Amino acid sequence: MPPQYAPPGWAPPGYAGPPRPLPPTLSPGGQPLASFGDRLLAWLIDTVLASAVSLVLFMPVFVVLCLRMITEMNRTNPDGTLVEPDPGTLFVTFFIPILLLELALLVLMLGLYWLYHVEYLKRGGQTVGKKVMKLRVVPLDPTRALDRRMAGRRWLVQYLAASLVPGISYLDGFWQLWDKPWQQCLHDKFAETVVVKVAP
Repeated sequence: MPPQYAPPGWAPPGYAGPPRPLPPTLSPGGQPLASFGDRLLAWLIDTVLASAVSLVLFMPVFVVLCLRMITEMNRTNPDGTLVEPDPGTLFVTFFIPILLLELALLVLMLGLYWLYHVEYLKRGGQTVGKKVMKLRVVPLDPTRALDRRMAGRRWLVQYLAASLVPGISYLDGFWQLWDKPWQQCLHDKFAETVVVKVAP
């Protein structure tokens, strides 16, 4: 019997339509959780902003140090030959200041990140990157409000620990991909927060 043939009174078997997409996973407060891609883009936007501020603050100091090194290396004797740079002088006038500059940059970045990711975030649960991507940080417990303690705990893992322990920033960021049911990064877990998509 051909496959399309049906005896009289019988309809051919039906076929299911295309599968419906799964509904988004919801936070305990009922909001859809943010996707990995949205969170990554928000983080990139925030990182570019903080890096630009640091660059503006530190570039003049770095230029002055480089000019000092060039001047030191291009000194000439009375006969016009280059003076052999003294390694001790170079170390003291260039390398130590560069190391101190890098340390100051780290401290400044951590301070800027504290202001941005704690003080600014606690006001409405959003940074500029999160606003652009329509995301918000909310407490895991929907009856609580986001406060400085929660935002500070996120900062401790996401920025301070990541600055001191190699590789932890990757582990922290990718943790969301296998975390169930709330798709939290490590800094979310430590602070008891989730990141949700907000209505446009």
